[in-house]
Amino acid sequence: MSEKQINIERFMHACTGLIEGKYNEAGEGIRNVLAAIASNHALVEMFTAVVHGFDYAQARGQYLRFPADKGSAHGAAFLPPERDRLVAFVFCLLVDIDGGAILLDDFLLRYFYVDGSYTASFSVFAERVIRPFRDIVGDCFPSAGEANGAFGHFAELLSAERTRIGRYALREEEKDAAELLLSRLFDASARLDSGEIGALMVGYRYLLRYFGGEDASTEELFRATSEL
Repeated sequence: MSEKQINIERFMHACTGLIEGKYNEAGEGIRNVLAAIASNHALVEMFTAVVHGFDYAQARGQYLRFPADKGSAHGAAFLPPERDRLVAFVFCLLVDIDGGAILLDDFLLRYFYVDGSYTASFSVFAERVIRPFRDIVGDCFPSAGEANGAFGHFAELLSAERTRIGRYALREEEKDAAELLLSRLFDASARLDSGEIGALMVGYRYLLRYFGGEDASTEELFRATSEL
């Protein structure tokens, strides 16, 4: 795989990590996406082209709307129908969120409100905004934009592992250790960093053995690690 392909895969995995990650990890997830863009010459050229001449202020007014009822605190978010404008719009939103011009908590509850829950609102935002953004960019690089190789499989297994671990009646320090390791593994997967994943998985195996948490699914996870 060429360096260009690896860098596109890194962007795709960063987006996938943001989509599948937790609300409280969103800030770091957005930084990973923007860093993956900034470190890739092909993506820098692409985003420079789509942002050129794009009126972001006008787009915000057009696609982030409040209802006619001024008493309501909740509006609605839409995306431009044109693929290039959608990519430009979402990119600018992510830059604003990362830079603090848009406060993520307020943004989620204002435009993606679900029962007052930041977690549920973030899930809607990720599916409606980040997923199409990722897929459109991936379509522009068909030979390198498929995020379903070994790292994609590993990320899917990590998601299942997080759910599995949640079923154990662990002590607080054990829960914290498991969550820390799994979060770092998600981050390393988004960066396609097989070396860090290998090191983290050594610690994760010891943690599982400490509280008797190994089973057939963990063996699949470790086999996937060896394929990275």
